[in-house]
Amino acid sequence: MVTINVALLLAIIVFLRLRRRAEARSRFDEKLTVVIVLALGVLIAPTAVGEGILNVLGQLVSGMTQAGR
Repeated sequence: MVTINVALLLAIIVFLRLRRRAEARSRFDEKLTVVIVLALGVLIAPTAVGEGILNVLGQLVSGMTQAGR
């Protein structure tokens, strides 16, 4: 039996969709991409990878805030 990780599948779909040229996208296509990215975020957020990404982004924002002072 083959199991497919839904988050990985969505990440591949997002990658393929974002490789396309911006001029070739319709509004519906852009909205669909946003919905897929949000679904990917919901799937990744509670995982260790999601928490790692959150920590890295938090440190980046903190560093930018301190550099701006």
